[in-house]
Amino acid sequence: MKRQFELTINGQRHTVRSEPDRPLLEVLREDLELTGTKYGCGEGQCGACTVLVDGNREHACTFPIEKAAGRSILTIEGLARNGQLHPVQQAFLDEQAFQCGYCTPGMILSTVALLERRPRPTDAEIRQWLNANLCRCCGYPRILRAVHRAARLWQR
Repeated sequence: MKRQFELTINGQRHTVRSEPDRPLLEVLREDLELTGTKYGCGEGQCGACTVLVDGNREHACTFPIEKAAGRSILTIEGLARNGQLHPVQQAFLDEQAFQCGYCTPGMILSTVALLERRPRPTDAEIRQWLNANLCRCCGYPRILRAVHRAARLWQR
């Protein structure tokens, strides 16, 4: 049975009617037309659909809308401010840390969450953290450089 849910996505409030167990990914892409979050495996294993919920990484493909209600959700569309890329986005661009770009939104959001917790992560910490995000193009060396550059750029 469909219910009404109040969501705060990228700082904006939205009201959505949906089944409670419907994945947040579907709501973002189909109902709200926020298509930056990508559908990958559909099982929460590849990280392409990573969003931040109250600052924590979540796989939107397995995160039910009912659980998202009343929480702050950040998608890739919400990172840039006043026409300026977020430092993590800029670092990924500067280091050309993408090839096809499909994994990039999830990688960027995972990096934001990492740098919130560890402003100057080591290579080992970055690898462990980003282990939940797969890049089928194998752009990992550039991604690692991008995370280090983002850590230098990001002044909090």
